Amino acid sequence: MIKGKPYSATVLALAGVILAGIGLYFIFLRPSLLPEDLRYMGSTVENVKQNIPGLFKWLQKVFWVLGSYIFTTGLLTVFISITSFRNRSHGAFIIVALAGISSIGLMTIVNFMIGSDFKWLLLIFAMPWAIALILYRFHK
Repeated sequence: MIKGKPYSATVLALAGVILAGIGLYFIFLRPSLLPEDLRYMGSTVENVKQNIPGLFKWLQKVFWVLGSYIFTTGLLTVFISITSFRNRSHGAFIIVALAGISSIGLMTIVNFMIGSDFKWLLLIFAMPWAIALILYRFHK
């Protein structure tokens, strides 16, 4: 705890840092198509290159945009954690809960739906968000 403040804000800040890291991965490291993407589509790299030649370059740009939004969500989460959430501002809990569900929560659910190789890692990454909300509720 920092100056008598609850751990929930620190854990939420960690969740924001994780999201920002995922965003940076999407911007700088994620390939246009992962092996699991091709498995899900029932296709091959050769088939995609032959039938949709511009897809790889287009997807790279899509992931730059998506990654930027994920990074921004992480930054805003860190900011909310050290301001509104830490100060227990009215509405902070519900906004943080909805933001978690609509960001890392939905990403995790979809990755389980498609059988992603990253589903368990994403579930682990979603846990600080859930833990922060639980800690927030227990600290009055």
